Amino acid sequence: MADVTLERDFAVSPERLFAVVSTPAGLISWWGPESVTLDDHDLDFTRTGPWRSTMISPEGHRYKVTGQVTHVDPPKSVGLTWAWHDEDDARGPESHVTFTVEPSATGARLIVDHRGLADDEQAGRHTEGWTSSLRKIGAALAI
Repeated sequence: MADVTLERDFAVSPERLFAVVSTPAGLISWWGPESVTLDDHDLDFTRTGPWRSTMISPEGHRYKVTGQVTHVDPPKSVGLTWAWHDEDDARGPESHVTFTVEPSATGARLIVDHRGLADDEQAGRHTEGWTSSLRKIGAALAI
């Protein structure tokens, strides 16, 4: 098993950052790497229960991921399970993501902690994806 932990500071209040990483309107502004678009989705991390999204690459490949929001502690943290689906829509191995928001010297810090990934290769791909998504969060907060 492999894990990924990334941190980034933003010049906003913890409450504003938490809203961007948990509400439907906030999530659709940054969900997925920079090159993808969102298709079918139910992104709402303000309550426990199921969530889903389908990302589409510039080449037209569809990437479906689903899970359950396992905890919500505003404005501090959200936890969720995460599993990719294959071409036949079979759900793959499950991992767990926690978004933690805490005050920082410049505003608020977001910690993305993705645990239980299959191996280092998968962790590397998720590191790239989450790093790209963090850039999109920065752009969304700059608006």
